[in-house]
Amino acid sequence: MRGYAGKFLDIDLSSGNIEETKFSDRILRDYIGGRGLATKILWDRLGRKWETIDPLGPENILLVLTGPLTGYFPGTKVCVSGKSPQSNGVIGSTVAGEFGVDLKCAGYDGLIMTGKAEKPCYVFICDNQVELKDASPIWGKKARATIRFLTRRSIQEIKDVRPNYGEVKEPSILYIGPAGENKTRVAAVVAKYAHGAGYGGYGGVMGAKNLKAIVAKGFGPLPDVHDKQGMLNITQEFCKRAFEMGRFRRWGTGGGGYFFGAETSSEPVRNWQNEWHDEESYKKEEFDKYWVKKSWGDFGCSMTCLKLAVLRTGRYKGAICDNPDYELEAYLGTNLGIFSPEENIHLSCVSNELGLCGIQGGAVIGLAAELYERGILTKEDLDGIELEWGNAEAFTSLAENIALRHGIGNILAEGVYRAALKLEEMKDVDLLKYVVHEKGVAIGAHGLRSGQDFAENIGYACSVQAGDHTSLAHHPLDEGRGELFSILHDSSVHCFFAAFGIEDREILNFYEAVTGWKLTKKQWYKKKALRILHLQRAMLLLGGPDVKWKPKSDDDCPPRFWEPLPSGPYKGRTLDRRVFEESRLEYFNAAGWDENGVPKPEVLRRLGLEDVETKLRGADLLK
Repeated sequence: MRGYAGKFLDIDLSSGNIEETKFSDRILRDYIGGRGLATKILWDRLGRKWETIDPLGPENILLVLTGPLTGYFPGTKVCVSGKSPQSNGVIGSTVAGEFGVDLKCAGYDGLIMTGKAEKPCYVFICDNQVELKDASPIWGKKARATIRFLTRRSIQEIKDVRPNYGEVKEPSILYIGPAGENKTRVAAVVAKYAHGAGYGGYGGVMGAKNLKAIVAKGFGPLPDVHDKQGMLNITQEFCKRAFEMGRFRRWGTGGGGYFFGAETSSEPVRNWQNEWHDEESYKKEEFDKYWVKKSWGDFGCSMTCLKLAVLRTGRYKGAICDNPDYELEAYLGTNLGIFSPEENIHLSCVSNELGLCGIQGGAVIGLAAELYERGILTKEDLDGIELEWGNAEAFTSLAENIALRHGIGNILAEGVYRAALKLEEMKDVDLLKYVVHEKGVAIGAHGLRSGQDFAENIGYACSVQAGDHTSLAHHPLDEGRGELFSILHDSSVHCFFAAFGIEDREILNFYEAVTGWKLTKKQWYKKKALRILHLQRAMLLLGGPDVKWKPKSDDDCPPRFWEPLPSGPYKGRTLDRRVFEESRLEYFNAAGWDENGVPKPEVLRRLGLEDVETKLRGADLLK
């Protein structure tokens, strides 16, 4: 094998047993790595009892996987997966940073973690030295304190393993904050200080396993590739194109905080009650004032679209965070009625410190603010917090209560959908009409009503990753904007921002240069990616144990997206129900699903998924 280290770590946190395991060439060729391989592992190990598996229970499997392009393709990520506490399906959630490279250089392609540790622990990996270590000193600690402790402690532990090496660079770390420790469904798995794998709620899975962090340091080289010169030639071409994308490199996604509101009317404003604003205080140039590092990137990244924001003076002095990127500008800004860069940077810092997903956490806070505005939630319900739009201090207090599961924060920690169901029981009011989610996952900050953003009307409704804006359903299925293309990024595991302007055939050529395995577009789109899509769809429909999604009826847009936009240049525009239903049926047919969105038996057999057909019949999803 080329591009792979060739082995994985299988860690039973309950017993402390650590073993190495391997997958056959055939499985790796069919499922690649990352999201694809995670789906295969979860199905093989848990598929027979999927609907009974509690995502926050010890039976769930936490997966941290690289892919064959990790470390070679410009822009490095690692994929975190498992049964999602948000959707009860499988979400491949990727996070940038050096972790995937360190893991590969230590000799491993990924981690498969089961069970639950008796007490808080972290996994320490330095080449072939793998141990479970005591995390009690940092259990309850926020991000900065956690990183500081683990970096200092681990550097000494690395020196113990490699006493003659000399000074060593800090290791790569994946960790959780208090939100993850308290098993909230809106917790992220965090890398560095502020990178996060937020979709899926896997920070809560780590907390449920008493796993505070994973530390990795590898001193070996990356695995050999099939065609080194060919790979380097393609890399140079990819880098050249990235350098030419001056606007994106200059502003990153953070250039969208004003654009998606003022220009395309597709940004969440006050819990999506509106999608338009023209607040010039939110222009990208206003954020630029707080950037202390304007172009930087993770391992091998030529796009360098990241920024670093720091508040040096004022009320929130000391706040520090990435960018903020567009999603945080939206969900921790306009979504909360905040149009001040300083307050947005502050709230992004608060979210990072607590280990909350900026999207999922910001969405549930925004929902609570609308319920307060409507008088459904009171000051007493909120433990004295006056949750008015634009009140950064109030949102800070509520974020802390969610992360710690204090008071009403214990309900909101369940995420927008489940929190609404619980609050409905308390208040005897229909609340789901205020919830902007797709199958338990708050959607990305890209609305549909104006028709001016990149998401199609079925983008979220038909996605197997539900609200994930980086993995949208799209017509036609075999084009470079659809979910099958997203599966390629998430399975080969690299940053799709670094792949802007790069066609699928070029990524497949890169894959061949690294692995030596030829993979045509037809093989990918007609079989391999489709197989992964069907597995994810099946597990999403099986769901359970607390929530199951009804085929077709739950493949719909949030109620709010059927309301006309109230203001802006696209005032009055909304989705067309007839067009949506025609588009949905067209997508079902293209994917090989029946009129209800259930995978067809003949397609499952063609993809070699006969056991999936048997399971769906047993669950009465196939007649």
